[in-house]
Amino acid sequence: MNIDLKFFAVRPEDAPDDVAEARDLLATSGLDFDNHIELLVVCRGDGRLVACAGLDHNIIKCVAVAREFRGDSLSLRLGSEIISVAAQMGRFRLFLYSMPHNRHLFRGWGFYPLVEVPGVVILMENSPLALQRYCDSLRSQRVAGERIGCAVLNANPFTLGHQYLLERAAAECDWLHVFVVKEDASTFSYADRFAMVADGVKKIPKVTLHPGSEYIISRATFPGYFLKDKKPIAHIRAAIDLLLFRDHIAPALAINHRYVGTEPFDSVTKLYNADMEYWLQRAPSRAPVIKVVEVQRTSMDGNAISASAVRQLLSQCGMHSIEKLVPATTLEILERTYSAKSQLAVAGDDQT
Repeated sequence: MNIDLKFFAVRPEDAPDDVAEARDLLATSGLDFDNHIELLVVCRGDGRLVACAGLDHNIIKCVAVAREFRGDSLSLRLGSEIISVAAQMGRFRLFLYSMPHNRHLFRGWGFYPLVEVPGVVILMENSPLALQRYCDSLRSQRVAGERIGCAVLNANPFTLGHQYLLERAAAECDWLHVFVVKEDASTFSYADRFAMVADGVKKIPKVTLHPGSEYIISRATFPGYFLKDKKPIAHIRAAIDLLLFRDHIAPALAINHRYVGTEPFDSVTKLYNADMEYWLQRAPSRAPVIKVVEVQRTSMDGNAISASAVRQLLSQCGMHSIEKLVPATTLEILERTYSAKSQLAVAGDDQT
């Protein structure tokens, strides 16, 4: 097809006409436009938009090519353009979500499959070795034992509830591996949350504390534009995270138990706990089963301790109000880092 094709990178908020055309093009592939896109690469030819691809941080999404151009080299050129735009922004490590039947198309872009929710979505990365290297680094920290446990914490902030969960898990296991969610989408920064957990586990024996990674509850969030029925989105996002854990991370450390606190407050975390039981224990997999151990939350004055409750008290009443709910080490970090007068956001899920 001999048509002059030109590529442009635009910000969605500055290009409503491009966004409108991209929405129409995506719709022809059964996709929706994702409003989290920072930059949109569009290709125009013959007076219309014939291809598009979006970038959300380091995630490529909203990729579509007009049907009559799909047999040409336009897809490869589109991939080259969006990857180049990402590189100009200093983003070299990229992830991409695709319907499983398009995996061969994106292999041509230099992306490799990480994990697949069968028949629904596949997560890919632009490196064939990055996940393997990460798991190799974990493997070097493996500890022998029959019962090897794990807990993944957001710790926003680290509370006596978190400390109780880890103490209980460590007491029941030959060794416990603890991961702190790396994504900086919480009230408290990753650096501060990691410091709180590090101080909180110092006196707990048989524990290895691991930094977070993009392979554990990261910004590689499932893009909802794949599904017309939006209800399963949270479940599929959880599936991607949990399959990565079961198939790659857990085997590297020989983890066979994962500990989580009961969730009486936050609906998102409660659903995640339920999904955890399915994907780690019952879903078909070549990887070993990981038993999910749900520990009843500890309480204070008859109320279950939660990070969301601590954030609310801190925002409304100041540091003195949380003294009975967090370890002394957490209180020290909060007093040192945050002003008691600062207005802290209380929104967001608990994520233990």
